[in-house]
Amino acid sequence: MKNSLILSLLVLLASSPVFSQSAKTLSKVTDEFVSTLSAEEKTQVQLVFEDSARTEWTNLPIGLASRSGLRFGDLSEESKIKFHRILSTLLSSQGYLKTFAIMQVDDILHEIFEIQFQQGKVNAGSMEFIRKLNWDYGNYFVAIAGNPATDAIWGLKFEGHHISFNLTVAGDEFTMTPLFFGSDPAVVEVTQYAGLRPLSKEEDYGFWLINTLNEEQKAKATLSGKVPGDIITSPDRPQWLTEFQGIKGSDLTPDQKKILHYLIEEYVGNLEHEKAEKYLAIIHERGMDEVYFAWIGSYEPMKAHYYIIHSPDFMIEYDNVGFLDNANHIHTIWRENGNDFGEDILKKHRGDHKH
Repeated sequence: MKNSLILSLLVLLASSPVFSQSAKTLSKVTDEFVSTLSAEEKTQVQLVFEDSARTEWTNLPIGLASRSGLRFGDLSEESKIKFHRILSTLLSSQGYLKTFAIMQVDDILHEIFEIQFQQGKVNAGSMEFIRKLNWDYGNYFVAIAGNPATDAIWGLKFEGHHISFNLTVAGDEFTMTPLFFGSDPAVVEVTQYAGLRPLSKEEDYGFWLINTLNEEQKAKATLSGKVPGDIITSPDRPQWLTEFQGIKGSDLTPDQKKILHYLIEEYVGNLEHEKAEKYLAIIHERGMDEVYFAWIGSYEPMKAHYYIIHSPDFMIEYDNVGFLDNANHIHTIWRENGNDFGEDILKKHRGDHKH
């Protein structure tokens, strides 16, 4: 009797939309968020699905690039609670906590420069420009393309300084690429938050892998030239690279492949487990032998460095540059080949549901 009750409970939990990450659940939690908004806010948050704003992205602060939608800081407490539910449905606890650490770092960055200004390290002209960048925990924007309650095809964008989430739903399928995370500073060095590192493992596992390679392997992995000033697939550049560079997974030892897998998992693991497992299954099906890893720059922290992980199915970029010789500003991106803003799933859905 006891065993049958446990089995029934497990079946119930497995099928419950409260715990699953289905497109249906995403529609439900997004519609619940919309229901908390005023009529004016609903008008502001809504985009038609074909609006170009859905497929444009940037990691720049609000002071340099305005956004469509509703400002997160202006939401009511009820709306914020419901929006947190959307993010905790989309993201693992790891990805969810990184998101709000990155948002918090915007307040810290503002505080750091105010301190430097008071100490005379930043002049008045520079400080005026910095203040106009509008770094702020609340300066992130929510926009919804289409109607999650009634439409089979819809999307959600959450974006601001160092964050760009791009959810696309098509029937029972959904994607989250491109997915951008950044952090400036990468490690907070002053204030009560000294030591905070929102993207710690993206950095640490990269150094772990490159410094595990022997000299011959390092020579294969390391590309010549200056560290890029940003990720190569930044918003104003081509969004996918066709050339594979660096060292191929088949040239790594089993232990090195394991570290590369840890590094990939750090990015994929930002997504809720069901979605992350689907991505990992694609990686495992092709095999780690087909994954390339390339590095540019220093093999030591706090000096400019960059890496890219690239396979026919996905791409990860990481860039850490800064001022002078102090690299302390990370940009990262996760991409699924052919599926930025749901390109592949939209094509498939429209092919299967001709109107």
